[in-house]
Amino acid sequence: MSASRESNPITRVKCVVDSCEYWDNGDHCMASNIEIQPPAASDTEETDCATFRPKH
Repeated sequence: MSASRESNPITRVKCVVDSCEYWDNGDHCMASNIEIQPPAASDTEETDCATFRPKH
């Protein structure tokens, strides 16, 4: 899955990972879409944001 940086944040999504390329002031996610993995996760410790991309 490939995301791009958009000019408007994804509403109803809070992101505090300020080292991500898609993070913006106010803890907004500016990615065109997000993907959370894996499909069979049973708790939050097993989840991972596959959309994360480090800032350049």
